[in-house]
Amino acid sequence: MNDFKERIAAELIAVRDRSLAYTEAEDDLLVRQHSPLMSPLVWDLAHVGNYEELWVLREAGGITPLRPEIDDIYDAFKTPRKDRPGLPFLGPAEARRYIEGVRGRVLDVLDSIDLEGPEPLHRDGFVFGLVIQHEHQHDETMLATLQLSGQPGLVREGELPRGRSSGPEEVHVPAGSFLMGTGTLPWAYDNERPAHEVDLPGYWIDRLPVGNRAYAAFIEEGGYDEPRWWSPEGWQWRQRSAVTAPLFWVKEGDAWWRTRFGRTEPVPMDEPVQHVSWYEADAYARWAGKRLPTEAEWEKACGWDPVAGRARRYPWGEEQPTAERANLGHRAAHPAPLGAYPAGAGPYGTEQMVGDVWEWTSSWFQPYPGFRSFPYKEYSEVFFGQEYRVLRGGSWAADPAAVRTTFRNWDYPIRRQIFTGFRCARSERG
Repeated sequence: MNDFKERIAAELIAVRDRSLAYTEAEDDLLVRQHSPLMSPLVWDLAHVGNYEELWVLREAGGITPLRPEIDDIYDAFKTPRKDRPGLPFLGPAEARRYIEGVRGRVLDVLDSIDLEGPEPLHRDGFVFGLVIQHEHQHDETMLATLQLSGQPGLVREGELPRGRSSGPEEVHVPAGSFLMGTGTLPWAYDNERPAHEVDLPGYWIDRLPVGNRAYAAFIEEGGYDEPRWWSPEGWQWRQRSAVTAPLFWVKEGDAWWRTRFGRTEPVPMDEPVQHVSWYEADAYARWAGKRLPTEAEWEKACGWDPVAGRARRYPWGEEQPTAERANLGHRAAHPAPLGAYPAGAGPYGTEQMVGDVWEWTSSWFQPYPGFRSFPYKEYSEVFFGQEYRVLRGGSWAADPAAVRTTFRNWDYPIRRQIFTGFRCARSERG
């Protein structure tokens, strides 16, 4: 096995270790549904194995199906999450045996296929990048499920850098065109392609994500009770849902507290706010006299190098994320303090655009000009339209393998259980 294949094998092992760590719990916790928004944890566990069997073993390797009778059970499009507890899904022990059997055969396929040949699924290890990123995304979903479960002691805590308060509130991005998306990153998804020129007027964007202290001020000044800060749809949602603060926040006396993985603690005022919906982010931005950035504005501020005239893979350049540059890969189960990563700054001076919290943008999830589905329409194409808002950047729970300046996430504007925050922008004039 050559060096490239060994790196792929190491990534496969690392993501599987992560999945198994998140499902080291009593069977009752794994088979129970903790929210209609989420699947039982053991469904996610077997689903990643079934996806791997479908794409690596059957599609790329031409291997006879191992368990074709379970395909419908683990097809995410056939059964909504709220209905999955009623499926005859594999129990924890059987799910672990199944994914172990799949993985052994996957490594055999990796050893045998040509990663430099003309087959698109094989070329540059695309099919392996597909399943590695898919599993990391489900691992992040598992963490959101564990947070909703309220079970303590299921996530690790690690040391993060201290924050700093120095620096401008906003940075300026001059008018001009840039290349959005990618045509060169081998593991990029279809919705990130093709690279295309976008011309933007000048604008200002927050150097850092909006923090808990600033968001608490919005609440204290009646932000949730003032219709003028909310879009009509947002105000309807606010009234219907009766929310008054980010998910998992509660006020006792003069202090804000949050519940995080079964533990109640004071809200750290120097962290980026998380667990807010798009409607809440939009309302805050209006209250602050700003707006949410468009997806294009976000990407340009994050990774476009105006001197070199090219896009960077990460805000700081091409080098892989490190503990000094970004809070990724579940180093700790919360965002890092604001200003903790000056070494991770982008070309215009923005910070913490990768890691910590997914950031809402104002854009709907739409295809780029010249978009082509690959390898299947259900990854991106079926979601295009005006139902889902785009999120960018990756959270503390996202793995570096599934994060880059061009990566696009999307969700309904009401979603709050995911690790979401935002930053604001404003036009150069007005």
